Amino acid sequence: MSYADITYDVQDAVGLITLNRPAKLNAMSWSTWAELETAFAEADRDDATRALVITGAGRGFSAGTDLTAAPGAPSHPRPIEGRNGTLRSRHLGTEQLYHLQKPTIAAVNGVCVGAGLSLALACDIRIAAEAARFSAIFVKRGLNADTGSSWFLPRVVGAEQAMRMLFTGAMVPAPEALAMGLVSEVVPTEEVRDRALELAGEIAHGPSVAVEIMKRMVREGATLSLRQHVELEEHLQRITFETEDFAEGGKSFIEKREPVFRGR
Repeated sequence: MSYADITYDVQDAVGLITLNRPAKLNAMSWSTWAELETAFAEADRDDATRALVITGAGRGFSAGTDLTAAPGAPSHPRPIEGRNGTLRSRHLGTEQLYHLQKPTIAAVNGVCVGAGLSLALACDIRIAAEAARFSAIFVKRGLNADTGSSWFLPRVVGAEQAMRMLFTGAMVPAPEALAMGLVSEVVPTEEVRDRALELAGEIAHGPSVAVEIMKRMVREGATLSLRQHVELEEHLQRITFETEDFAEGGKSFIEKREPVFRGR
């Protein structure tokens, strides 16, 4: 699959999506979102891709929606065809990313605002460059939030901090983002991509069936009782008993060495 607004590469079990419109601080048009939806689907169906990193080219992660882009249908076809594609909101790319089976990491290398913030929030883990800045900037344009920002933010930073960001559109620098739990790590700007790939590689070389099940449990746990959650954990753990990685985990323990997992 060829892309114009993004690049997508897979190396050593890690997929890397780079928003590639640096002249516009990686502002996203409908075609950009269509490309992202296609790349997300490609990553999720490829068993050889076990983790995914998203970053931006140049000095920004994403400036959000490209307000200068021409309206109308995207030039890149969306991966959902027919009536379902026609009826599906074009803002649901973040929902697709949030529900990927694969672990996802945002390497936030610079400005991250509006729909760009939503994209980062939809990832499982966010690592920020020292130069990164975050804003739910919609209110500055006289708009309510879109692409899921008002759903993601309270779940990541709590209701009070979320409303502060949503009501003011204030820029949040990387150290403050770390303090409020918006990101899990801040690194020198020139190191953010490599650090995200390093962490993704560590995850990708783990027992990926177990990792994907644990991601599912974290996501679904928010809507289950503790009893339901524990019972589902027990049920899904039976799947891991049948994997080669479970056998390798036990064997490596007996042999007193680090396990070598193969994702199956």
